[in-house]
Amino acid sequence: MAEQTLDCLGEACPVPLIKTQKAMEKMAVGDVLIVNIDHSCAMKNVPDWARSVGHNVEIEEVAEGEWNIIIEKTK
Repeated sequence: MAEQTLDCLGEACPVPLIKTQKAMEKMAVGDVLIVNIDHSCAMKNVPDWARSVGHNVEIEEVAEGEWNIIIEKTK
């Protein structure tokens, strides 16, 4: 299981979602992607997309207005 971090701080939708999708395509099942975001639109879109395709998702607020979206690739 590998872990990768994707820095999307300061980027607005749809950039974080597109970067997340491209990163997940290159990962193996069981790998984890941690997406750092600070945009409320991405806070909704990235986890919604990941769940819709079947990945496991956790969200951690790391600072005021900044989150880590932790996505485990399941398929």
